[in-house]
Amino acid sequence: MIKSAPPMSSQFRLAGATGIHQGDRAYQQDRVALLSHPRFNGCLLGIVADGMGGRSGGRKASDQVILTAQQLFEQYVPYVEAAPALLRRIAEEAHLVIGLIALSAEQEPHSTLAAFLINPRGDCHWVHVGDSRVYHFRRHDLVARTSDHSYVQGLVDRGEITEAEAQIHPKSNILMGCLGTPEPPPVTLYSIDRLEPGDIVMACSDGLWHYFESHEIGSALVDLTPREAAQALVSGARRRARGGGDNLSLALVRMEPPEKVAAPKAAVLPVLPPIQRR
Repeated sequence: MIKSAPPMSSQFRLAGATGIHQGDRAYQQDRVALLSHPRFNGCLLGIVADGMGGRSGGRKASDQVILTAQQLFEQYVPYVEAAPALLRRIAEEAHLVIGLIALSAEQEPHSTLAAFLINPRGDCHWVHVGDSRVYHFRRHDLVARTSDHSYVQGLVDRGEITEAEAQIHPKSNILMGCLGTPEPPPVTLYSIDRLEPGDIVMACSDGLWHYFESHEIGSALVDLTPREAAQALVSGARRRARGGGDNLSLALVRMEPPEKVAAPKAAVLPVLPPIQRR
């Protein structure tokens, strides 16, 4: 399922889209949302939650992440409350409620979190917990991305394996932190002073990013409209999964001038050999 977002501001244009697919799993535990603020034009929140914990437990956890984010975002007043403080509150309050669900339901619901917030002046902030990611591209170039709270990311950080080796590591699915655990979650925040025209921010679950190199994602995001890029990335991940794909979801936004001179050229994501999926 692919959805698009309308223009958000008279000073700049935010073109966005979301995508979600059940993959080859028996049920869908990912949740994704792209929310425009009900009172402040040009203020937008993109969020991805990858639930874990059985058929109902994981979905309850990811549902709670989206619900908490929506409720707190609607109360948010840009530049009165600091955006990083809001994002931290979303993570901490969702973590608390998911923990309460676990106690009352005798389940083990958990969820990752990857969310970005764009303010009316063009500054951008993000938060993540687990291995769902946020990317920032400027044209085709990757400017920054989140660093996974995972076992294999620790190996990469210590120089014991490469990023390519991490993709096919047998323990690549082991997280070092997520929402709903007995321990406090590892909440990581990041801020961008100002987005520029052409900048793209994307949040996605590991069911999507696992199948692409960063430059492939950047090419799709730059060469296609947001809606087309979401479709191409979802379709590409499904091809490369070869029948073994996880739930996948993404939310992306591109900053554009108020009047765009020309539409992006049509393109297709290149079909490359599949990467082994865990």
